[in-house]
Amino acid sequence: MSGSPDASLTGVVLLNLGGPDTLDDVQPFLRNLFSDPEVIPLPSPFRQLLAWWIAVRRAPTARGYYEKIGGGSPLRRYTEAQASALEKRLAEHGVYKVVVAMRCWKPDTEDAVAELTAVRPQRLVLLPLYPQYSFATTRSSLDYFRTVWARRGRSGVPMVSIDHWYDHPGYLDAMVERITETRHAMPVGDGSPVHLVYSAHGLPLSLIRKGDPYQRQIEDQVRLLTARLPEWASAPGRVSLGYQSRVGRAKWLEPTTESVLHTLGKQGVTRVLVVPLSFVSDHSETLYEIDIQYRQLATEAGIKTFTRMASLNDSPAFIRALADLVLSRR
Repeated sequence: MSGSPDASLTGVVLLNLGGPDTLDDVQPFLRNLFSDPEVIPLPSPFRQLLAWWIAVRRAPTARGYYEKIGGGSPLRRYTEAQASALEKRLAEHGVYKVVVAMRCWKPDTEDAVAELTAVRPQRLVLLPLYPQYSFATTRSSLDYFRTVWARRGRSGVPMVSIDHWYDHPGYLDAMVERITETRHAMPVGDGSPVHLVYSAHGLPLSLIRKGDPYQRQIEDQVRLLTARLPEWASAPGRVSLGYQSRVGRAKWLEPTTESVLHTLGKQGVTRVLVVPLSFVSDHSETLYEIDIQYRQLATEAGIKTFTRMASLNDSPAFIRALADLVLSRR
């Protein structure tokens, strides 16, 4: 991508939340997260002070989580691998430059804009790596990118965004492929039926009441996925949806994944396959919350076989789906 700018160059921006690379990054990452006005809707001076206070209070506990999954989040590594694979895939169709813009960590939006400014793309495709649209993730990332892009004086460049893609056939195919592979690799155990538990990131109910479509899209995705899985399509009683990662005392989406697992244990379910819905890359929500916290809870509840589907990460089927999404906006 060196030399003169290519008149046909399309810039593709993969937007994501980000995660601390090291234990020292945990507190500043949390401060960035809670400084987002979509997360804490207060005027700036108060929001910044509250974000700092929350980060100081939560950092010791959060550092403990990250310590147990290797000392930091692998999210940056997975997202950069996705960007590299996507750029390679798109090269079959034209000249593309794919960059990563993290909302709360590095490489941040300023880094992404600087990288794009250097190659001067003729158009941009913004692709948030959140399958379902939410104010707290998709809207926040898109709005911030547009603000920084305009600040650099590049607002004349045509720009399109892909706001949600939970129902894209290629993405659903990639999910079904990964679920099926994981199911086949499960130990036989006592041979009892496997209960499918979809686990999505939680969201405060206050956002849903303001019109955030996240819950509706999550429920729709569960329906679309289950219909493609013969083992569960005709057995709706063996499919559950829970929400994880609740923070604070406000009311969040329910039921929680914890309560779903507890209930299944009481009902005598002994084999569970957990499918993360809101995450396309493994992160603390999958590697710590599900793999460590929920596994222990499930064991205590009497569930003998607890298996979690790995996130799509840079699976070829997922990269094909991302490429198809970008190409559909040509």
